[in-house]
This record gives sequence, structure tokens and C-alpha cells, in this order.
Amino acid sequence: MMAALLLRRDKRSTAAHLKADLKRTDNSSGLRQLRELLDSVLHPERGSEPEALEWCKWLLAGGDGFDEFCRTVRSYDNATLCGLVWTANFVAYRCRTCGISPCMSLCAECFNNGDHTGHDFNMFRSQAGGACDCGDGNVMRESGFCSRHRLKTGENVPSVPRDLLLMSEMVLPRFIITIIQYLRDGYTEPESPADRDLQKVLQQLDLHITFLEELTKMGGAMRTVLTKILTNQQTFKELSMGQEENVYAKRNYEKYLSALKSSGLVSVEEKGAGAGATDTPAGAGALGLLGATAAASLEDSSKEEDQDGLQGVGQRKRVKLSSTTKDPSIMDTLKHKCFLEELLFWTIKYEFPQKMVTFLLNMLPDQDYKITFTKTFVQHYAFIMKTLMKSHESDTMSNRIVHISVQLFSNEELARHVTEECQLLDIMVTVLLYMMESCLIKSELQDEENNRHVVVNCGEALLKNNTYWPLVSDFINILSHQSVAKRFLEDQSLLMLWMSFVSFFQGMNLNKRELNEHVEFESQTYYAAFAAELEACAQPMWGLLTHCKVKETQEYTKTVVRYCLETLQMWFDAIGFVDEPALNQLTFHLPLHRYYAMFLSKGVKCQGLDLDSLLPDQEMLMKIMVHPLQIQASLSEIHSNMWVRNGLQIKGQAMTYVQSHFCNSMIDPDIYLLQVCASRLDPDYFISSVFERFKVVDLLTMASQHQNAVLDSEQERPMLEGALTFLVILSSLRVHLGMSDDEILRAEMVSQLCMNDRTHSSLLDLIPENPNPKSGVVPGSCSFEEMLAAVADFKAPVFEPGGSMQQGMYTPKAEVWEKEFDPIMVILRTVYRRDVQSAMDRYGAFLKQSGVQTGNPWPPYKERTPLHPCYKGLVRLLHCKTLHIVIFTLLYKIWMDHQNMSEHVLCMVLYLIELGLDNQVQDDKVEEEPCIEEHCHDSWFPGTSLLSNLHHVINFVRVRVPETAPEVERKRERERERETPASTSSESSSFGQSSRRLTGNWRENLREAQVFSLVAERRRKFQEIINRSNHEASQAVRPKSSSSRSLPPGSPPQLVTEILEIGESMLSLLVKLHQKLSGKQNSLSLSWLAEADPAHHPHGDGLTAIERILAKAAARSRHSKRCLQEICGKVCPPIPPKKNSPGDKKSMDKEERRQRARERQQKLLAEFASRQKSFMETAMDVESPETDAVMDMGSAEALDSEVLYDCVICGQSGPSTEDRPTGLVVLLQASSVLGHRCRSDTPKRLPTTDEEHIYPVDTCGAAHDVRLTLMQRYFKDSSCLQSVSIGWDGGVYVQTCGHTLHIDCHKSYMESLRNDQVLQGFSVDKGEFTCPLCRQFANSVLPCRPGRGMETGAWHTPSNKSMSTLVREVEDLQEQLGIFPVSASLKQRDPILAESNLSKEMESVIKDIKNTTQKKYMDYGKNPGSPDNDFLFMYSVARTNLELELVHRGGNLCSGGASAAAKRSCLNQLFHVLAMHMRLYSIDSAYNPWTRLTQSTHNRDTEYCEEHPEVPMLFRDVPSLLIIFILTMPQPLRKEHFTCVVKVLYSLQYTQALAALSVRFSREERLAWSNTGAAKKNTPNSDKSWESLLGHVISELTKAKDVYDTSSEEALVLSSSVWSPQSIEFSLQQFCLPFLRLSCLLQHHLYGDSLPGCLVEEEFSLLAGCLGLAGSAQSSAACLEWNISAFDLISQWCSEVIALSDAPTQQSVSLLVQDPQWAAPRLLHLPDNYNTIFQYYHRKFCTSCGKTPKDPALCLVCGAFVCLKGHCCKQQGVCECVLHSQHCGAATGIFLLINASVIIIIRGHRFCLWGSVYLDAHGEEDRDLRRGKPLYLCEERYRVLEQQWVSHTFDHINKRWGPHYNGL
Repeated sequence: MMAALLLRRDKRSTAAHLKADLKRTDNSSGLRQLRELLDSVLHPERGSEPEALEWCKWLLAGGDGFDEFCRTVRSYDNATLCGLVWTANFVAYRCRTCGISPCMSLCAECFNNGDHTGHDFNMFRSQAGGACDCGDGNVMRESGFCSRHRLKTGENVPSVPRDLLLMSEMVLPRFIITIIQYLRDGYTEPESPADRDLQKVLQQLDLHITFLEELTKMGGAMRTVLTKILTNQQTFKELSMGQEENVYAKRNYEKYLSALKSSGLVSVEEKGAGAGATDTPAGAGALGLLGATAAASLEDSSKEEDQDGLQGVGQRKRVKLSSTTKDPSIMDTLKHKCFLEELLFWTIKYEFPQKMVTFLLNMLPDQDYKITFTKTFVQHYAFIMKTLMKSHESDTMSNRIVHISVQLFSNEELARHVTEECQLLDIMVTVLLYMMESCLIKSELQDEENNRHVVVNCGEALLKNNTYWPLVSDFINILSHQSVAKRFLEDQSLLMLWMSFVSFFQGMNLNKRELNEHVEFESQTYYAAFAAELEACAQPMWGLLTHCKVKETQEYTKTVVRYCLETLQMWFDAIGFVDEPALNQLTFHLPLHRYYAMFLSKGVKCQGLDLDSLLPDQEMLMKIMVHPLQIQASLSEIHSNMWVRNGLQIKGQAMTYVQSHFCNSMIDPDIYLLQVCASRLDPDYFISSVFERFKVVDLLTMASQHQNAVLDSEQERPMLEGALTFLVILSSLRVHLGMSDDEILRAEMVSQLCMNDRTHSSLLDLIPENPNPKSGVVPGSCSFEEMLAAVADFKAPVFEPGGSMQQGMYTPKAEVWEKEFDPIMVILRTVYRRDVQSAMDRYGAFLKQSGVQTGNPWPPYKERTPLHPCYKGLVRLLHCKTLHIVIFTLLYKIWMDHQNMSEHVLCMVLYLIELGLDNQVQDDKVEEEPCIEEHCHDSWFPGTSLLSNLHHVINFVRVRVPETAPEVERKRERERERETPASTSSESSSFGQSSRRLTGNWRENLREAQVFSLVAERRRKFQEIINRSNHEASQAVRPKSSSSRSLPPGSPPQLVTEILEIGESMLSLLVKLHQKLSGKQNSLSLSWLAEADPAHHPHGDGLTAIERILAKAAARSRHSKRCLQEICGKVCPPIPPKKNSPGDKKSMDKEERRQRARERQQKLLAEFASRQKSFMETAMDVESPETDAVMDMGSAEALDSEVLYDCVICGQSGPSTEDRPTGLVVLLQASSVLGHRCRSDTPKRLPTTDEEHIYPVDTCGAAHDVRLTLMQRYFKDSSCLQSVSIGWDGGVYVQTCGHTLHIDCHKSYMESLRNDQVLQGFSVDKGEFTCPLCRQFANSVLPCRPGRGMETGAWHTPSNKSMSTLVREVEDLQEQLGIFPVSASLKQRDPILAESNLSKEMESVIKDIKNTTQKKYMDYGKNPGSPDNDFLFMYSVARTNLELELVHRGGNLCSGGASAAAKRSCLNQLFHVLAMHMRLYSIDSAYNPWTRLTQSTHNRDTEYCEEHPEVPMLFRDVPSLLIIFILTMPQPLRKEHFTCVVKVLYSLQYTQALAALSVRFSREERLAWSNTGAAKKNTPNSDKSWESLLGHVISELTKAKDVYDTSSEEALVLSSSVWSPQSIEFSLQQFCLPFLRLSCLLQHHLYGDSLPGCLVEEEFSLLAGCLGLAGSAQSSAACLEWNISAFDLISQWCSEVIALSDAPTQQSVSLLVQDPQWAAPRLLHLPDNYNTIFQYYHRKFCTSCGKTPKDPALCLVCGAFVCLKGHCCKQQGVCECVLHSQHCGAATGIFLLINASVIIIIRGHRFCLWGSVYLDAHGEEDRDLRRGKPLYLCEERYRVLEQQWVSHTFDHINKRWGPHYNGL
């Protein structure tokens, strides 16, 4: 009742009245009234209507206006934080110099108001949204705060008066509960089949939430009120449950409870306990904790899984989690105690609507709120992630979640607080486990049937779509805080949980090698697998490692290592691993191994731990080593094409594994782990394992033939290379074994730069950084820049003539190549094998350049940094007998030319020897076996030291060979000759591993076996499979080995045992290899030894490497030196390879043949390249006009015979005839370049503020349009259309590449292109094609006219006819016009033949020319389509082409003939085509301008009485007249007639110059000059003196009323300077120059006259001379030649103007003032810093649609701001950029895309990306502003762009064109 009354009153007074009531001490009546009022206003069932909001606003303001209230509240704002919240796509900044947290970000305003000069900052587009951290000292350093937030504003803000916010405190709780009730009401469970429409509910609430947002923006005072309300538990209790009588609220509350229940937040296990119980039974585990839905989801998934044919879900149920949940109450029933909690609950339920998120975040600057909200968020964390897993829009939702969490968890204080109080870590780990449990499958690694291990299934959406990333990213974020990470590392049960989480990824995405047919479907799951390991395992690991840097944290490392080992042991048990890895299985994912490795490395490097204290027993080490080694061997197999049937994806995995973002979390730890194992295990065991894993055991035999059970012969070589390379990497890589961080960074940088020159950003990307952002060595930090400066030189961006644009590159310094190039590091880091080759090629090029002559350089050997003492054991690898036997065998095999050896094998073998010589074993104890020299004299080697083994001679070796092998043959020969040698000494094959010993002599055999019993023992401990039969004592474990195989019929030949006589030591083999490589018998003389220097040059080929090794050996051991001297003394030639089997010989020949074929191919290619190059030079070389003389119709050579043309299609050469015309390949394009010229030389500036503008009125195109329109107002249309030229805007420009073809050949060529379905960049239907020879883009063919090339002979001879005779002859020629035949060379009497092929073609070209430009650029007449119009268009085409050629020559003819355009000009042909077309029109002889130019006609005054008179001569455009005359006279035209026309027109041009000049004088000056002129009038030759002529013009024009009066005032302002005779002469010359230039060019093209170069000052006199205007340099008037009295003619011309000065036509007098001078066309002047453009334009509103464009673009020609691809500005289906390009550039547009900093070119129906003219400090583009570094204008690039625009070469230079379908 009361409410009804209140509602009727107006809102303002009600509010004031209520406020007064409430202020009283007893405010109960006020409260009651307010409650009733709000009950009716905010009645939930009334829906959300603006009316309710209005009420609320008035009530809050309590009687004042709402806006005023806002202002008042703002004045009490005490916030010190900015806190501006933004959503996706907002442009923000990040400054690494000022940030404490890596997630720090600033809004543009705070960034620009802070001082960040010289800082490492970048601009970025927010992906998930964010908030500005300015003013928050926890996240960034105070020095970076902006000027507004630097002051602690809080102190001086007055405190808020109590009654200001009184109403807010009363009204807002009701307002918020209304929102919550809406949310409760609108929510329906997704199970309902009707697609739930959450959006609708949200739309209804839109106004309400926006209102809340507005409130938060009122500043600190209002936020405090809101915080109180949102966190007050009492208010919540009262309002949330609903009072007894309020049915609606009750129903509403029940809905809320059921929503809670269905979310599984009230555990199903507690049915009995009811919803209030808080103690979940512990057994519930991670599944119970999220209630029934979890169980349900498992059942659902089982249904889906079975269809996929995966194992039933039986094995995937639960994974030992039931007892691990720390504290069941983590996932306590959610009990909401305040508005904030329930608001968050609904926000989650509605999947994070953007508005709600923004509201919740906007409140964060309030500290109390921040803490409460963070706790609430953590409390809901599990629920959030569960909703996320079910969501359909998981991407959007993920972004919104992270948007919130990053604001909360980046703050260390807060993170620690919730970790302690709310068990954040436990929640996160539990939720992560829960998440992954939803997609586990049984692992098939190792023992497929009985495997108990479970792994994640990488095919599931959860992994494929990275749904887990918000959770993982939060986890990494909180681990970056030291206090939190320590808590994690101290909590053992958490670590255990975490390890079981990591083990889910151990062995995921298992690959099985396909042996039979190719896989049908290549799975792409590996993306998900690698991403998951990196994000979910490696990054948290790096986060933890950053906190284990100092001694005090030793315990943490020990704990982690202990748990790693335990978990690994459990894993080995679960997969049933005993000793051998399963065949043909490969997984790249071993996160447990990598955790273990990285913590080991950190412990030893930073915490001073002793390695042995962290290592397990030998047996465990043997197990740990197996899988990483398997990966290394598999990499080799993949590169040897053994996995080719698994498809491309397996290569993808191999590449990803070593790729820069993954390598230091994957391959590096793996190699380090293997290094640790190698340093602690028996070296013989380790080496034999390596060769066995790489499957090359069988190959390592002295025999020339062998059988390999596992590899095809073409795979043997790459696998052997792989095994040796791996050993070299293993023993020489020091990344984790003692290098400092700086050394690592340097090595990484050098290896990347050696592969290729790199840009700064790609280098940043390629250097593997420590993935944790807080690690310190961030690329881009000073250490990175300093290091880069130390190792590389910067190559500034340059241009190549083809127009391809280079970026700024870094290239290694010379000393880096010399001392630091490390091929081993390069091999380790290359993703593509070709990069290794590229590095070697570059290295070779460097050596050549620096004068080290080597034929084929070998990878240089590089000294290594010393090993950390812990890893000294690694050196033993190089000093073990097994390896030495392998080395010996391989040296022997290479020397003997056995098959499958290669240079790379030798290179790696030598590398291993050299490593061994450089790394001696430290301890000089007696060898472990108590063996005395004699005792072992006949085993392979006496000891393990490489130095002593080098010179040990091995005499006989017993091998197993096939019966057919050459060794057997040889033995038979020997037996025929004599008995077998009695002493069979040491024997074995490769390393006794695959040797089969079958001696009769038992004792001897045992003694030999003794060498290898070590290995046997080691392996016996480890494996019980070894066959103990005596003769196989040392055989490697190969149960399937050849000795035990029973041979099926048709199997390879039986193996027999043979004894080889060797008698070599490693040293002697090296010497012999040296001879073999050098091809000389005694390449190493004794004298060489004497001077050998072990520090020998590290660069060179194989010879250098061998010499270096021998020198080192000799220097380090006297014994070796002695042996060497002996060997060098008695060198013998190697056993000639003739004894090899024919098979071997064949393979040898094959190799050789291959080599020869390769050389031939190289030769052919080189020849082809040089031919291509020379062609390119002639065809493309813009600067050499000598070539192509024949095609250049303007060439100076006068050929009397017919011109012959080469057809580039059929290759025939011949003249162009009527029936089979030849044509030039041309490109026709419409161009507005001329129209964009301005008067001034300085280009217009691009506006970057609202004050600046560009006015297009002063452009050439605009000026000519105005002129024509003005003429058409007053004069006869047909006459107007011959008095000007059009084509300034939208003129047709014709250019050619100079190649010719038969027109019929061209037609068939076009047909073939039409049928060719290849996607071309051009449209054949529009007549486009590429020149068949030079591939230049073209779209028409211009017919060449038959006949001689030049108007030679008679046409050229100068005659002595007088001027008046010539004038008459010209007139007669024009009279002939009407009867002139269509085709010049046909007989005039045969009109039937006139329609020849040639003329048809000419007509079709004319049609092409017309179709090139738009209609609006052709119809300027009053009746479109009239012949006059056509006539104007035709001669304007000629004018456009002449003018453009002038522009291309730099605007003048000073440079002479050598011009780019002239060489390939087609003006001559074009003129003939146009002339032929124009001769169809006749000029009415009564109006023929020629008569008015050359005769004085006083009798025709009558015509001026007509309404529209003819255009006066003084208003006409002289160059246009020239072109009209030339084109309409019969061709070929005699030169004397041409000169005559030029002379007559020059007189007119000169008179115009005088008239235009006189208008610029002041009245006094005019008077003075006219008097001077009058005085000179009677002197002789007065018609050749400008004074007299000027005086005459002035006196004549003064008769006309308005010529001088109108403009005199302006003229006074203009000409403050006084005119001197010199300045007058100069301006007359300048006025006439454009005409002279065009005439000269025309003469050059028609008659082939050369254009001599000159200085700019001499240009006038030179051109006048060329044109035959007899003149002297001093005076322009001296060039005049009149055929009748000059003064009469001038008077006649002036009288035409005088006649106009009556009132109606008075305006037209202004046409007298014209200025033919235009500056060169320029693009806009751009600011230096790109940010200026970006900040102004990226938020600017579009002028046509008024919105901010999504993709704004700028036209660089005229500065127009357009929407790229915007549908808002489409017209008739054409988008705005395309429209603008048609309007502004006649279909050529140059646009700068604001958001991408790149330029796109639109040309007709195609477009291309041109590149960017803005580069960063390192000379790189930043397309799409991804890096966001400051960009600066690159002047050279901009010049190139402008040049391509002016010269119309976009089509030729840019290659990547595509159709735009009007969609830009």
C-alpha cells in the first residue's frame, strides 16, 4: 500500500524523502518504507526492466542526480591501483625490466605515462584478457608506475561522509539478491533435451550487471561498500533463504539447492548424513571427492570407448588414488556463506559470462575483497575444473578462468596465504589427478598382455584440445613463488601424489613400427603428447628447479630424487621390464627419467651434492639407461627410413623431440642421463649395448662379407654413422657436465648462427631457454644481447634487384668460425638434416675466403671444457677395449674398401680417437684384471689405455664368413701353396661380441676369452639368457644369432671360420689411410714426423685430421713415436682392392658411378644456371639499353630491310605481315599515378592527430577535372574534348617485357593455359598470362605494324623548304584524312581486303585498352559514347604513356637515352595502333585547329555569338594538340613535317606562357613591361624577343575587362618579389619545358633520335636543339619561328579571349592561368615511429560506418582510413579496400594494415602481401605485431615501395598474388 503511494510520486523526491527518514536515529519507518518500495520495484517475477534500474539509481543518489552522485563519490576515490580490466584482443604492454611477476601487464595509458625508455618492453594483444598492474608493488617495481599511480593517493583523500553512501548500503543488497534470484531461476540442467539457453538469461541480466560494473568504476569508496555487502554473512542469511511468507524466494532457494546437488558437490556417499555433513569418508578418494558425476562420467566414457575398439574401461577405473587424498574435506560440501560465494558459483555454472568476470575483477583493487575472493575462488576450484571438462566452449571458458586466476595467483603474498589457509596445493594436485584419470588407458609398452601401468590416452579431447592448460598454468604460476614451492617440496605426500601424476605420462603415445604395409591413418596424437609433457610435466619441473639453486636446498633435491627412483622402480615393475626393451616399440615420453636427470644435474651443479649419493645400484642404472638409449637408436632408425611405413608423423615426432622449445626438457636430460650411466657402468658393457641397440653388431667384422639379421644393407651405413655420432656426442657434450650458463648460451647461439644467418627474433626463438619465465636467463636479457654482440655481426637489411626484401640478419664473426664452430653441437640441435650440410657449406665458404685451401673441409675438431669431477668416469668410455676393437675394425674396413663405409664413419672414428688422446684416464693404477703383458699377449689389446693400444700390432684374426666370401678362396689358394701358419693368435670379430670362436685349441681359446669375460660377467649378472657353451663365451646376447639358427632350405650360405692375416696396428692403419686419401705412396715422410706439431691447424680435410692425430700420439708417447718412425720408414702400398669379391667391386663401381653421375649432374646444373643467369641479365637488366636492339623500335640503327621478330613460342623468326601479324607481349593497366602528383616536392604527411588533414584538391587529377568542367560550362563540348587530356586518373599504361610472339601462337598458348588446371596467380579468362620466355605478367598482345623498322632514308633527310611551305604541306596532309585507308600498306582501291588479320587484332587491342579502365575514366563528354569522347580517350592514352615515361626518367630528359623504360618501350607500336583507330574519325575542317594556329582569320567573328563558342587557343593544352596532329596525320610522317608541327605549337605554348606570366604581375609591373615591349616592337627580329611579345600580350589582354582585375589583389599577395629579366626568362623556360620534353620523347620514339644527356641547367637549350628549334641557350624567344606576323597571330589568339569577357562567360578567364609543372608522384610521408600510427588509428572510428574497424587499413596514396574485410562498409558486395582502390588508384591500392604493420597491394582482381616498411631495432619486420617491439620506418623499403608504385611494377616484382574476390 505504502509502496504504491511511493511509486506514484516522482523518483527524485521519493529518494530525498527516504534518505531523510533513514538518517534519523530511529529509522525503522524509513527502513520499512524502503523495503516495501524495493519489494515492488525489484520484484523478481517482473523481469529485468530499465524502470527498476532507474529507481535504483535515484535511490542510491538519494535525491541528487545520478551523474552528480557519481562525481561526488569519485572525488573520494582512495585507490592506489589502476586495476583497469580488459578483455581479449585489447592492446596492452609488458615491461620485463619493471616486472616482478612474468605475467605483469599495463594498459596503454599507464604505460605511456610511465618512463620505460631503454627498457625491455613489448606491446601485445591480450588473448585471455587481463588487468593493469600499475600501482601494485607485489607484481612490478615502483619505478615503473605511471605518474598517476606513483603518488600514494590514499593519504590525502578526505574520508567519506557517512550519509553519502547510506542509501547504497541499504539498496544494493536487495539489488544483488535480485540478480542471484534471476540466476537461480534461469538455470536449467543441461540434461534437458531442449538446448538450454543460458545466453537468454544472461541477456536479461545484462543491464543489471552493467550497472554493477559502473558502480565499481566509481572508485575506492563505492568498492568498499560493495565489498561489505558481498562478504557479509548476516545479510546473506536473511535474504538468501527467503522469508516465510515469500513463496517465490522459497521456491527459488530450492532450485539453488538442487543445482548444488546436481553439481556433485554434495557427495553421494553421504546419503545418510544429509546435506549438512562435512566429513566425507576417507575412502571416497579423488573420485568420491567430486561426487557421483565422476563415477557417471566413467560409465559414459566406457560406452564411447568400446566403439573406438580400445580396451574396455575395466582397466581404466581407478588408479591407486583411493587412499592418497590428503584430507577429504578439501572437497567439502560447498556451503555458501555470502553473496560473493554464490555469485561465483553461478558464474561458474553459467560458464563464466564475460560481464560477470569483468565485474568480479573490477573489484580487485579493494584489498579485503581480493583476499575473500581468492579464498572463494580456491574453494570452488575443483568445481570450476569439473565444469570446464564438461563445457562445450572449453576454449573461451579456459581464457576466462585464467583471466581471473592470473590476477589472484601472481601475487606471492596472496598465493602463500591461500596455500597455507585453504590447502591450494593439495586442491590443485588432486584436481589434476582427477582430470587425467578421466582419460587413462592401459599401457602397451614392453609386456603388452600383463602390463599393469596406465597412461593418458592422447587421443582424448582433454589432451587434444589442451583443456587442462588453465589448471597447469595456475599450478606453474603458484610454483614460481618461492614460499609456495618450498611448501610443495617439503610435503612428502604431495610429492608422492605428484610423481604418480607424472607417471601417467611415462610411456604415453607409444609407436609400434609397421613392418608390412603403410599405416592407413596417420594419427596426429603426438602434438597432444608433446604439449602435455612440456606443459604438465616439464614446466612444473623447471619451476621447482629454480628454487633448488643453493646449498641450503639440498634436502629438497634428495627427496625428489628418492621419489623419482621409487616411482621409476614401480614403473619398471608395472610394465614388466627385465632387461631387454621390446622390439620395434618407441615412446618419446619419459618424464620420470627426465625429472630424475634434471634434479641430479641441478644437485651436482648448484648444490654441491655428491653424485654417487644420489645414484641407485648398478642394476637400476642398467635399467634406467635402456629407454633413453632406445630413443637415440630410434632417432637413427627414423632417419634411416626404417619407420617409413608409420607415415610422416613419426618424422614429426623425431623433429619435435630435438626442436628448440622441447630439447632442453627432452633430449638434453636424456643424453645427460646416459652420460651419467656411462660414467658409472662398465664401459665395455655400455659400448656393446650401444652397438647392439643400433643393430650394427653384425657389421663390425673384419670379414669383407657378413650377414645382418636385423638391417637391410642400405640401412647399415646410416645406422653405423648414427651409433658413432651418438658416441661422439655422448663423450663430448658438456651441457650438463660442467659448462656455465654463459658458456651454454654461447654454444647454443654459435651452433644456430653457423647453420644459417638468423634474424634476432628467430634466434631468440631457437635458443632453448629455460622454460620457466623466472629463471633469470631470459632471451632478450642483457646477457643475451652481450653474447650476441660477442659472437655475431649484424648485416643490415638490403634489397636485391629482384625486389625481394631482406631482414636484418646476424652472421657469425670470423673468429667464431675459426675457434668455436662445433659440428657436434650443430648435429645435436638440427631439426632438419639439411641444416648440418648448410653449416658445413658455410664453414667451407669461410675457409675459402680466409685462404685456407682445402678441397673438402671436414668438421673441425673442437677442444672441450673440462669435465666436472663427478663425471670423470665418462672418459673410460674412450679407453675400453671394446671401443678400441671397434675402431680398429672400422679403420681396417675403410682401408680395405668394404661396403657401407663412408667418409662420415671415418670422420667419427678419428674424432673418437682424438677425444681419447685428449682425455686420458686420470688414475694410473694397475689395470683391474691382474694380467701381465705376456699373459695376454695374444688377446686383442694388452690394456685399456688408448695411447698404448694405438701401436699394438694385431697379426691374426679369426672370423666367421660365408663360404662364398673371398677370404675362403684366398685360404684355399694358400693351402695349395703351403701349410696354414701355425700360430693362430688373437681372434675375434667386431668386439668379440659377435665372434664365434671355434678353435680346437682349448686353452688358447680360454685365454682369448679372458679379455671379454668382463662383459660376459657383467651381462651374466644382468641376464640369465647367455648361452654358456664354451665357444660362445663372449657372444653378445643375441638369442637369435646366426650360430644357433637352424638353416631353412634356400637360406644364405653356411658360415665358416677363417683366419685373416692382418699384421697392422691402429697407427699403421692410420698411415695407410693417409696414403690412400692423398693418393701418394709415401705421403708421410720421416721428416714430417720431426716437425709435426700436435697443435696442428684444426681446419682442413681428412688428411689434416689424420696428421693431427698422429702428431698428438707421437707427442704423448715415445713408444708411439718410435713405431711411427718404423712404419713411415717401411711404408708398403695397401693390399690392392682386386682381392675383394666381385660383389664388393661391383658396389665400389656403383659408388664410383654414382659419384661420376653426380659430378655430371652438377656440371649440367652449373651450365644451366649460368645460361639462365646470362638470360636474366639481358632480359631483366634494367640498366643496359644496348641489348634487345631489334625489339626496341626506337633503336638508333636504321634498318632498310623489314624488321624481323622472334616468336618466343614457336621460335621462328620473320617479319610481321598482314595475315600473320606478330605482337609484343604487353601488360595494360589503369593508373592514377599521374593524377596524384602535386605542385610541391615534399610529400603530404599522414595525419596522426585529429587536427591534421589531407586535402586532395591540389592534385594533378583534381586540377584537370576542375579545368575540364569549367571549360564544358562555357564552350562547345566537342571542342573542349580536344583541348585537354584525360587519363591523369585511370589512364591506361602499356608496358612490355620486349618479347614478341605470333598472334596465332599466342591464341593457342592461351588455350593451353585455360585447360591447365594448375592454380595460377592470374585469371586466364581475363586474358592474363605470363610471357612464355621471361614469365613476366601480361594481359594483351600489341600488334607490330608491317614494314621497315624506322622511318628511314627519305623520311629522315632534312630539306630546305621554308616554314610556310611546310605549314601548307601539313595542312594538305590533314585534308587527306578522310580518304586515308584503314590499313596503311594496302592499296587504297581495295577496301574489301581492309579487314585483314592485322586490323582485326588492332581493333581487339583497342577493345582491351578500353576494358582496362573503368567507364567513369573514359566518359567525360556530355553525351557519353560519342566519337569525340572516344577520340579524347585514344589520344589521352598516348599522352599518359609519354607522361609516365617522363616520370620514370626522373621528370626530365637530362639522363639521356639510357632509361629503364625506353629499352622496353612499346610506344612506337602503341602509336600506330592508336593512329589507325583515330583515323576513323575526321576533324571537321572548319574547326581544324591547324588553321587557327597558322593563319590570321579575321572574318570569323560571328561564331562568338553562339551560345557555346570554341575553346580559345590560349586555353588549349598544347601537348594534347601535338598528339592529336601526329596521330591524325598519315603515317609514316616525314620528320620535317613533325618538326614543323612542333615549331607552330611551340609558338602557341610560348604565348600561353607569356599570358600566364602577365597575370602574375602587379599592375605597375604590367605597365612597365608593356612600355618596354612597345619600345622594342620596331627593332628587327622583335618577334624573337620576349620583351616585345610580352608587351604585346599585355596590351592586347588589357582590352578584356576582367583578365587582370579579378586576380590583381591576389597577385599582389603572391608576388612580393620583383620580376627581373632573368626570372622572367627562367619562368618562361620552365613553362615551356614540359611541352619540349614530350615532343622530344615523341620524336625519339617515332624517328629513333637518340636523347643525349646533359646538366639540368642546359636542358632547355638541348631539347630545343634536338627538336630543330633554332635557338641559343640564352633566350627562349630565340627558338620561335613564325610563319606569319607574330603580332597578328597573337592578337588573333588574344581576341578570342577578349570576346569572352562579357558577363556570362567571365569566369572562364581564369583558364588562362595554367601551370604545366607537376612534381613527381609521392606516397604519403609516414612518421618514424610506428606507435604514432598505431595509437591513433587502431581505435579510430571509420568515417563511413562509425564503428572501430576490426581490421583498420590506411591508403598510403591519399591517407583514407578504411575497414579491411569489414562487412559494415560493403557496397554491392564489394568491400571497402577494393572499392577505395578503384576510386583512388583505378584498381591499384596500397594499404597499410594497422594491426599487422604490413602493406597489402590490390591490383585489379588480385592482391598480395608486400611486406612491411616498418622494422624493429634489429632490422626485422613484425608481422601482426606479434613481438610488439618498437618499429621504425625503413626509408629504403619505403622508397622501393614508392618506386614500384610509380613504375607500375608491382605485378612483375611481387610473386605471390591471389584473387581477393572483392572481400578485402
